[in-house]
Amino acid sequence: MALTQANKDSIIKKYAQHEGDTGSTEVQVAVLTADINEINQHMKTHKKDHHSQRGLMKKIGHRRNLLAYLRNKDVVQYRKLIKSLGLRR
Repeated sequence: MALTQANKDSIIKKYAQHEGDTGSTEVQVAVLTADINEINQHMKTHKKDHHSQRGLMKKIGHRRNLLAYLRNKDVVQYRKLIKSLGLRR
């Protein structure tokens, strides 16, 4: 259910601003998006799993806050990121 380390490393490599960058807003949003997508797949088959649903809502809220921060900080980078991730905004 969780992201494998190989998947996470490839996402970090793709969205990192510089070598060794794991904490930038773009990387955090990309990793959260991949995690959210996996939990969404889980929720389609396990509709009554309320614990996973709560975790999904927390991750969505965290991603929303990070995207709001990025939008206020750098609109161009924000637009580029949501287009790359395929988010509706």
